[in-house]
Amino acid sequence: MTDTDNDFELINSFISGNQAAFNKIVLKYQQKIYWHARRMTGNHLDADEVVQEVLIVLYNKLKDFQFKSSLYTWIYKITATRSINYLKKRNLRQIFSFDDLEAKSVSSSEDVIKDLETKEKLDSLEKALQKVPLRQREVFIMRNFDEMSYEEISEITGVTTGGLKANYFHAMKKIMEIMQNNEY
Repeated sequence: MTDTDNDFELINSFISGNQAAFNKIVLKYQQKIYWHARRMTGNHLDADEVVQEVLIVLYNKLKDFQFKSSLYTWIYKITATRSINYLKKRNLRQIFSFDDLEAKSVSSSEDVIKDLETKEKLDSLEKALQKVPLRQREVFIMRNFDEMSYEEISEITGVTTGGLKANYFHAMKKIMEIMQNNEY
């Protein structure tokens, strides 16, 4: 049984009235929803808001799922749309906070320096991402953080692969300029 088959069984079970099936879907996809929303919105609180919206939409619209794509693709599209709408509505220009990262035990000063350098690079990238236009940011996140192909992104966004490649190119160019000029 494939993962997609299992998703379809869960959907059908939920439609038939089994609430536990919905809970299984949430458990399976909640982290992915959160991290995409987090990268799009730039912080934990806004991401939590988007996750709540996505889960409400999922609960209310799952009965209308057409089985034309994978459940993950459908959920991802909802998450991307809700994230963009949330940002437009609030006109957010915030940076990511890493307050919720787990504290690591450090064995040497070299590890501390390496961790700080890595965190600095991530902080810089996250800040730069917030200055990139939404559509470009979305493609950049899907390609680099979610490791999706242009074909998968096209299926989710409805944008041609050529358009996605152009958005990705412009996002990369903008991010490099921002980071080189320390404009974040």
